Amino acid sequence: MGAVVVDPGALTLALEPHQALDRASMHVANALLGNPETAPGLEVLVGGLKLRFVTGSAVAVTGAEGMVTLNGSEFPQNTPVRVAPGAVLELGPALFGIRYYVAVQGGVTAPGPALGAGSAVAFGKPHGHGFPAVQQNARRALDLERPVVARVSRGLQAEHHDAGTWLRLTSEPWTLSPESDRVGARLHGRPLEVGRSGSAAAAQAPHPQPLAWGSVVLPPSGLPVIALADRPATAKSPVIAVVREEDLDLIGQARPGQMVHLLG
Repeated sequence: MGAVVVDPGALTLALEPHQALDRASMHVANALLGNPETAPGLEVLVGGLKLRFVTGSAVAVTGAEGMVTLNGSEFPQNTPVRVAPGAVLELGPALFGIRYYVAVQGGVTAPGPALGAGSAVAFGKPHGHGFPAVQQNARRALDLERPVVARVSRGLQAEHHDAGTWLRLTSEPWTLSPESDRVGARLHGRPLEVGRSGSAAAAQAPHPQPLAWGSVVLPPSGLPVIALADRPATAKSPVIAVVREEDLDLIGQARPGQMVHLLG
């Protein structure tokens, strides 16, 4: 036994690091505790998670920033902290960024990806004793008032669109749609032309193409979608750009309504 979910908040998922939308924050949380890079942890959307520890362990919370408490007292983020049996960890609403990451020494296992009230969270066996010195500093969480800036390179189908489409994609402001999820970050703004002819047919790739994380897809609506962790395997709409690997975590921490700049 490890811990019990008292309240899962809006959405708490038990994930392997490669599934996290902010992989760097998950990596830092594991590193702080001396966990392997592959150790699963928890991704907490917005906040609201309340976790009661049945057995003692050590915990690190990274990613979004807000009021995090342990037994009602302030819990320091980006720091490994030992917790005693019976302790309650609570993540308040995120004030900066949108996704917290919770790592427990030894990693976590859960009955399913999405956790509900009463779900049991088991802990793996710790690797070694004490906490290692971590060289990588945690990134400050995103400020809602500031735009998210992500660099992009041209996608395979960019050549089927005129220079004006690329210029608008990489110079005009976009905002993150409330319809965004773990499948894709949907951008609102002035729709782009879908092809040289501006027709819906021109927006279709000849064949379904593999869809990589960070691909910027241009559907018939003309509103770009950035493919994220739970994307489909293929896409029919053209991939006109690809977000740089080092900037993908920023997209995962952006909030609906936040401005997004794609820089070419």
